[in-house]
Amino acid sequence: MLRAIIVSLILFFIQPPAQAEPATDADRMAIQAVITAQIDAFRADDAARAYAHAAPSIQQIFPTPESFMAMVKQGYEPVYRPQSFRFGQLGEDFSQRVSIVGPDGRTYEALYTMQRQPDGTWRITGCSLLEIPGTAV
Repeated sequence: MLRAIIVSLILFFIQPPAQAEPATDADRMAIQAVITAQIDAFRADDAARAYAHAAPSIQQIFPTPESFMAMVKQGYEPVYRPQSFRFGQLGEDFSQRVSIVGPDGRTYEALYTMQRQPDGTWRITGCSLLEIPGTAV
């Protein structure tokens, strides 16, 4: 009996985690709306509005809208001042690919990581940026 309980516990703990619910069209539209709103806020130099789209974990790292905006200006110029952008694929983990033409005319791929908040809204937890070689106009 004890052996059966131990085996059951072992099997319970080694099972892979349940898959997250797949993204719906509503999720995709909401995620893209948040990213668009943040980029629009960057373009308008509206630090408070841009900061509002950052997840609480980002807001802990950058405790003020001004410190957040300074980081974006310094390290994410293509996101801060894009000439244009278009959405790519939404990942199963709710990461959103975005193709961005930066102010320098080069094309970048941004990968936004997203998190659904307890109230159901989406916030941005991070953005990685990669220049696509040979794309300067």
